[in-house]
This record gives sequence, structure tokens and C-alpha cells, in this order.
Amino acid sequence: MWKYVKRVLIGKPLKTNNTGSQSLNIFKALALLSSDALSSVAYGTEMITTALLAGGAAALWLQLPIAGLVLILLVAIALSYVMIIRAYPSGGGAYAVASQNWGHWIGLVAGGSLLVDYMLTVAVSAASATDAISSAIPEIHNFSLLISIAIVILLMLMNLRGLRESANFLMVPVYFFVAAMIVMLLIGFVRLGLGQIAYHAPTLAEKISPTMTIGFLLFMKAFSSGSSSLTGVEAISNSVPNFNKPKERNASKTLLILVFILGFFFGSITFFSYYLGIVPNGQTTVMAQIADAIFGGTGIAFYVFQLATALILTVAANTGFSAFPMLAYNMANDKFMPHLFKDKGDRLGYSNGIVSLSIGAIALLLVFDGKVEALIPLYTVGVFVPFTLSQSGMIIHWWRERGSFWIFKTLINFIGALISLVLVVSMFTLHFSGVWPYLIIMPLLLRLFHGVHSHYVSIAKQLKLTPAKARVHRHDYDGAMVIVFMGNVTRVTISAMDYARSIGDEVIGMHVSFDTDIKRERKTAKEFEKYFPGIRYVDIHSSYRSVIVPAREFIDSMSKQATKRNWSLTVMVPQFVPKHWWQNAMHNQTAFRLRNAFVSRDDITISSYYYHLRD
Repeated sequence: MWKYVKRVLIGKPLKTNNTGSQSLNIFKALALLSSDALSSVAYGTEMITTALLAGGAAALWLQLPIAGLVLILLVAIALSYVMIIRAYPSGGGAYAVASQNWGHWIGLVAGGSLLVDYMLTVAVSAASATDAISSAIPEIHNFSLLISIAIVILLMLMNLRGLRESANFLMVPVYFFVAAMIVMLLIGFVRLGLGQIAYHAPTLAEKISPTMTIGFLLFMKAFSSGSSSLTGVEAISNSVPNFNKPKERNASKTLLILVFILGFFFGSITFFSYYLGIVPNGQTTVMAQIADAIFGGTGIAFYVFQLATALILTVAANTGFSAFPMLAYNMANDKFMPHLFKDKGDRLGYSNGIVSLSIGAIALLLVFDGKVEALIPLYTVGVFVPFTLSQSGMIIHWWRERGSFWIFKTLINFIGALISLVLVVSMFTLHFSGVWPYLIIMPLLLRLFHGVHSHYVSIAKQLKLTPAKARVHRHDYDGAMVIVFMGNVTRVTISAMDYARSIGDEVIGMHVSFDTDIKRERKTAKEFEKYFPGIRYVDIHSSYRSVIVPAREFIDSMSKQATKRNWSLTVMVPQFVPKHWWQNAMHNQTAFRLRNAFVSRDDITISSYYYHLRD
């Protein structure tokens, strides 16, 4: 049944040699990897105006220079990541750059930040999509959290189907949003030129009492808030291996196209927000208010645009689904993440990474109650820490390589690193109430990475046949002892004992009884002797209905005997297997508990004997 459901949800398995068919061209890659960055224009400007409102109406003009500074940072980051793509084509992005130029510990800070940030990407996108939907349909506002979680689950199932199918699906909402934005902005600029849209002073904001003096701190708070529009730009550098050949060139082109579209959209939305005097009101988003003003009322065009916005915000989470598994793969390759993140699923995607990302995103939605404003500060700092580390790491890279135009490239990375560092400092000083969890999450992640790495290093030392340990301890046993757990004498018991006799020099049947009925215990012993004359039978009575404790005591004594005789000791646990999986629920799991009780012992071998039932 599970296999059937799985096939319906994610499709039939793909052959390993079909990996190349999952590579992406520029058109599909833009749809798959740009949704997060493009969707940020739906809330980036709103974050700026919300922060500026603390200074009253007079402060709202600052959104224009702030938007200009954000665009400068966008260009610096884009050029920097183009260089990273060409210098580190194997993917990994900020994690790879920071690890190779700053060292593993700094690289892990970048990698850990991005792992959490991709979870936040999914959570923020799902919550933002729900907000956009509830702006058009207020009746569903009370179900926002459930809708957000449902969006995450649907995206997880879609991504489990594979890269190409995800890209095919995402082309519709992504390019629909791009087309809707272009149409709205063109109509807006045309109406502006014809004088049909008048300038509106932000009179609503004047009613808000100023709580902060207009100055540098206010500017930096709004700038750091608006920089959330740049999240998602780094995803392409993490996913270079997913592109068609030549991978570096196609990835670079995709990134530059994304930056051009993002810059045009963000700059235009911020301009209209200021020109129209838009003020966040907590119920209708800034984007919805701009669309309402440009389209001249809440007609069909407005609802089509809101649908496009909701769709892009919904699928924006997909950037995390594309980049998280690839980053987790690279970190697992370096032995800082469990190796299960290196395994590909039936559809040739890193399914363990996809499922882990979904669980993390749902947990964040539950913790923060699906509130976008609560998630954004942590979301922003999670991406600008890696920005800072990767761009400063590239400065070290160019200093070592000294290739063509290296001074110019270093200058670009320096500008990006400097602005990113200022943003990180601003986030911790001006938004500390929203970013303090980062100071707890990061040390925990670093401890986890260190523990995973130490575990793999320890295993390698113990298992690897190095020249220094070429002589491996070998053991020549003089005989083999097999102890077979048994309940009553049944077909399972008889089959298991027959097999034990074929591999053991000495076989012991061990029975743990709870009954005080001596006649019943003697009956079991006689049945055993009937089928296995000459084989030792041990009946251990348990006064407290426990199988494990008396079994352990007996096996301990037999282990000592086996060691003295230089014999191997195998404990065999017979178990019947029902024909249908659901029938397991109707039987106790004694066999599982017995195996689990002795799995940590290095002086015995645990063996399972399966007897398959026909009906």
C-alpha cells in the first residue's frame, strides 16, 4: 500500500543513468531558483516603510535613498556571486568559499547560517503567501497557520518528484508573476506620464506619533529591514551542478538575468510606494495597495495580480528546496553532516534533505505562529552572515590567485563585504529582539557539526586499513555455540533449530517461562526433546514477566564459557513474518526487543531467523 501511495505522490523511480536528464537550462533554472528573490519584492518595500514609520511622515522620503543603497548592494552581491560561480563551480556557495579561505570553522558558520536560512525561506514564503491570500479573502485569516503548513507539505511532495518536474511546474507561477508585475508597472508608469496618478502626501502616517528621532539609526534600521529583498540571490551559486553544460556560464547568465529583473521590480515598487503615499496598515499589504491604486480599484485586474503575488510567494519556498539539499550534500561530503544527505531518492533528488527542510520549516512556523514580521529579522541575518563571509573570503582568494583584474574584483568584493558587515551589525544592534535566537542556534549547530565530523573521523581510524595498521587482529575460533530463543515448540522453532544445528557445534534451546503451572512447562520440554533429542534445553523462570533480564543473565554465563573454550557465540532470534505489513500490529514485538537488548554487545553475534507465513 505504501509503495502504491508513494508512486502516486512522487512518481516511478528513475534510473541512475538518467541523472543528466534532470539538468536545467537557463529558462527552467530561472523558474526554479529565482522564486525566493523575486517574491521578496512583495514585502521588501513594506519592511522599509514599516521601519520608517517610527519617525513619522517626514521620514518616509528616506525609502528612496534606502532603495538606491539596496540596489548598489544587490549589484555588488551579484558580481561577487558570479565570481564565486566561476571560482567554485562544484556548488556550495558561501560555505565552500568561507571554508577554503577562512577555514572550516568559519565555513561551518556560513553553512549553518544558510541551512537555517533556507528553512526560514520556506517558512517566510509560505506565511507571506497566506497573507497575500487572506488580503483578498479575509475570511480565511483564522486558518493562516494551517494553510502555511499545507503549502510546505505540497511543495515537499512536488520537489520529491525531481528537479525537472519541479521546474516545469514552477515556470507557470514564476513567469505569470513576472508578466503580471511588468504589466502593472507599465500601466503605472503610463498613467503617471498621462497625469492620471497624482502624488499623494502620506497624510495617514502623520497621525502616527513619532517614537524615534529621524537620523542614522532610523536609516540603518530601515535599510537592514529592506535588505530582506536580497535573500535568495545566493541560491544559484549553491546549485551550479544542476545546470546544463557549460554549467558555470549558464549559472552566471541566470544570476545576471535574475538580478536585472529583481532590481527593476524592487526599485519600481519602492518608487510607487513613496509616490502614492502608501502606508502599511496591518491588513492590506503594500503591494496590494499599489496594485489597487494603479488598476483603479479592486476589479478583475487587481485580483489577477493578487493571484500572481500569492502564487510567487507560495512557490518562493522552492528556492530553499533546491539549495538546501545541495548544501547539505556538500557538507556531508566534508563529513560535517550525516551521510544520509548524500543519498539520492527514487527521483534522483536528495530526498532526505528535502524532507528535513520541510520538517524544519514547519517547526519554525509553529514556533513563530506563522508571523512574517517575526521571521524576517532572523531570516535576514541568516543570509547576510554568509554574504559577509563569502565576499571577504573572495578577497583572500583573489589575493592568493592574483589573476587578471584581480584588484578590480577585490574592490567589488570589499564593497559587498563592507555593506554586508554593516547590515549584520545593524541587525544585531537594532533588531536584537528578532535575531537573538541566532546566537543560540549557531553554537548548537557548530556543536552538531563537530560531533558528526568527530564520529566519522573516529570510524575511519578504526576501520581503514592504513599501512601503519596493516596487521589486523584475526581470530581463529575452535568451535561455534548457538543459543536459540524459543517460546512454544512451533514450526518457527523447528525451522530455526534445524538451521542452528547446521552452523553450530553446540546448540542450546532457551525458553523463558512465566507460568507457575509446572505441568505446562514440562510439556514444552517434552515436545522439544521429541523433535530435538540430545539438544540441550534450558527453561528459565521469570518471576516478574520479563524476558530480557533472565535471558541476559544466562547469555552472560554462556559467553564466559564460550570465551574460555575459544568458541564464537551466536544468539538467534526466530521471528515469523506475516504476509501483509498491517498484520504486524496484531503481534507483540518480543523479537525486536530481544535483538535490541544485545545489539551493543561485542562478545556475541545477534542473528535473526525469519519464517514467512503464507496467509
